[in-house]
Amino acid sequence: MKNKLKNEDPLKASLIFKRILVARTDRLGDVLLSTPVIKALRKKFPQSHISMLVSPYTEDVLKGNPDVDEIITLDKDGKNKGWWSSFKLAWILRKKKFDLAVVLHPTSRVHLLTFLAGIPKRLGYDRKLGFLLTDRIKHTKQLGEKHESEYALDLVRYLGIEPQDKALFMPIRPESEKWAQALFSQVGIKADDKLLVIHPAASCHSRIWPGERFAEVADQLAGKYGFKVVIACGPKDMQKAEAVIKNMRTAALNLAGKTSISQLASLLKRSQLFISTDSGPMHVASTLGVPVITIFGRAQAGLSPKRWGPLGEKKRILYKTAGCTVCLAHNCRKDFACLKATTVADVLKAADEIML
Repeated sequence: MKNKLKNEDPLKASLIFKRILVARTDRLGDVLLSTPVIKALRKKFPQSHISMLVSPYTEDVLKGNPDVDEIITLDKDGKNKGWWSSFKLAWILRKKKFDLAVVLHPTSRVHLLTFLAGIPKRLGYDRKLGFLLTDRIKHTKQLGEKHESEYALDLVRYLGIEPQDKALFMPIRPESEKWAQALFSQVGIKADDKLLVIHPAASCHSRIWPGERFAEVADQLAGKYGFKVVIACGPKDMQKAEAVIKNMRTAALNLAGKTSISQLASLLKRSQLFISTDSGPMHVASTLGVPVITIFGRAQAGLSPKRWGPLGEKKRILYKTAGCTVCLAHNCRKDFACLKATTVADVLKAADEIML
């Protein structure tokens, strides 16, 4: 094994990999931002078998994707929590005889898995047991110099592949479309009704805008544009959805914890505006061409909109700083002042710019 491989020593572009494993075991938005990688690999190796290794709660993003032949899950908080179960998964991967692994999100567990699986070429970043990889590039994501999707594409560039289509992709499955139609019929949402979907939750407190502000935005936009309002987020964030609804004067449909990712995508596809924290569903909406308003905080380059913002054309990113020289993110000592610096008026102005 080579201890150090430089960026100028890529794998030969003429090599043909017949069985490829792409690993991305972090969150929803991260997996969606990695779909251009899969697309580029499929174009280069049209006859190859391409598998994705992801967390169970993100596999919905990939189901129905024609570029993915197989989805394998790593349930690090459940059935694969212990090291023994990880060894068993490594054995399963070994039997699949992959000849290339591309690790898009560096973790010690995934690097060890691909090593134990005996995959001959293992490409990723030079951190988190990166020495277990055969080929690696320097990890500079924390600098936030470009978008996360571009960081991911650097790994296929290392393979000598220059991506032609960088658009994100998420299929809408027929059963999810039927679910959405049934839901609209049940709650009385008509074909010509305008939908505003609000996602008030995120994985970190440093991303969560106050619920009462979301409520005020929803009320004002419903009054001005005649929106039917939907609140959507995951089962762990039901209290955040309730905090918005209890402060609203307008009636809202509360779907918190009641949709799969695919069902949420069907709902978003039908909507005219999506307002969200910095979160995975923001990327789903943007991918589907839905106008997006996103409220960012955290004055840290690796967490900034430059790296994590929505990629669609119809977007407004609201981002202010609070004069911090160092961002402590979820350990913020200023009560998330940068996030709260974005006002209701700022969001309403952004909505007017998109809607008018």
